[in-house]
Amino acid sequence: MLPENQTKRQEGDRVKIAGLDIGTTGCKITVFDEKGQRLLKEYRDYPVSRKHHEHEIDIAGVRDSVLAVVKSMTESCPDIGGIGVTSFGETFVVTDEEGTPLFPSMLYTDPRGQKECDILKEKIGEERLAEISGLVPHEMYSIAKIMWVFRNRPDVCEKAAHIFLIEDYIVYLLTGVCQIDYSLAARTMAFDIRALDWSQEILEAAGVRKELFSKPVPTGTIAGEPLEEICRQTGLSSQTKIVSVSHDQVAAAVGAGVFDETKAVDGAGTVECMTCVLSEIPKNPEFYKGKYAVTPYIVPGKYLCYAFSYTGGALLQWFLETFAGDELKKTKEENVSAYDVMEAGYSGPTGLLVLPHFAGAATPYMDTGSKGAILGLTMETEKKEIYWACMEGVAYEMRLNEEILRSAGISFSMLHATGGGASSEVWTQIKADVLNVPIKVLEAKDAGTVGSAMITGTAVGYFQDLKEAAKCMIREKGICYPDAGRHEAYEKIFQRYRHLYEAVRPLVG
Repeated sequence: MLPENQTKRQEGDRVKIAGLDIGTTGCKITVFDEKGQRLLKEYRDYPVSRKHHEHEIDIAGVRDSVLAVVKSMTESCPDIGGIGVTSFGETFVVTDEEGTPLFPSMLYTDPRGQKECDILKEKIGEERLAEISGLVPHEMYSIAKIMWVFRNRPDVCEKAAHIFLIEDYIVYLLTGVCQIDYSLAARTMAFDIRALDWSQEILEAAGVRKELFSKPVPTGTIAGEPLEEICRQTGLSSQTKIVSVSHDQVAAAVGAGVFDETKAVDGAGTVECMTCVLSEIPKNPEFYKGKYAVTPYIVPGKYLCYAFSYTGGALLQWFLETFAGDELKKTKEENVSAYDVMEAGYSGPTGLLVLPHFAGAATPYMDTGSKGAILGLTMETEKKEIYWACMEGVAYEMRLNEEILRSAGISFSMLHATGGGASSEVWTQIKADVLNVPIKVLEAKDAGTVGSAMITGTAVGYFQDLKEAAKCMIREKGICYPDAGRHEAYEKIFQRYRHLYEAVRPLVG
């Protein structure tokens, strides 16, 4: 199903579609043609501040970087038919009537908002909050932090005219239109995923006016054309369509070609994220024990849920930077991949246990106080073995989530791998063997930008539907099949891993 304002493709049109992805530390814009060929990619980063009690992003830096990548894009590709906007979730922007930010934007990891989340739970109840929002209550979600701002900064509350998340802030910046797609609105914990509208019940309990938020719209809805001033600043055509795409993980699911319950996404990026498709909102209590989030999907009647670890590729990068300085130097001199060097020689389970909670625990615990651990070291343990065990630890954490999801009636028969980690044949094979599921590796590692382009191209009428878009834009590299013998070996170690969090958590405070 396409948004009502989808435009029609004209015969003979030469198509260029751009996906603008706003990440935590930087933004990128990628241009594709109508055959799915990538023509251009531009990137800019911006500062993030993580103090002990404040984790914030410089929203002015985000704005300037977005305008810079768009301007750089138009210098090479001026004839862009549509730009789709995706972003990370939770972080919000409070502005005045003119759109001027009134307070620094808080990241999902910011510790503020816990007391406010407790207030919501007391007023509404945890089960009712989860029933409405699809989220097990947690201070990471926007509404608790918005409450914190309004309770502690009455001057901000008094001047506030808009509350945006990042996607709709950028859409507003470009077009002057206040609209947010359903999937990103769902990351606030103030959105009713059944009614597909802001929840008056939650907002009244939070003491936040509904009118401050953007209008919720279906994923892939055209907002309009760029403002005249934006065209002057960036070189954009006044005919370019700006599209509200989605939360970045939703775009990645689309770009991975995952549209039904038989498949799930293995997003092997900085964060390891397993995204599953649901045909209905789960009622099984086992599901909510795992603190999984449910969000509306672009496929009518379908939903997505996320199982994730805060440290996926980030854990491997940490190891390289902390312990493999000599190897990194050598690989740079010889122009080879440090990951390939470290993975060479791997032949099966190390027997070590790595709890990958180096940035806290995500699902199924959602425990920001959890810490990482490496167990089973001896005097014979080599550096490479610890690196290999880090790869195994991330896979075991996903296996733990898969086990809980399966107990709640959610299963899949194949994973589609995306992200930088999908380039590693060794790591992909480990995951296939640990999970005992075949993994299809896609040619494009950045499924989010592909998905954004697919949704944008469909919205502006260049593709008839997502099925046609997928045929043009998704290319498969190969399938990694699990090995029964190795799965059995990993499974024995996993049975020990299942108890690792409970054993370590009391020791780290």
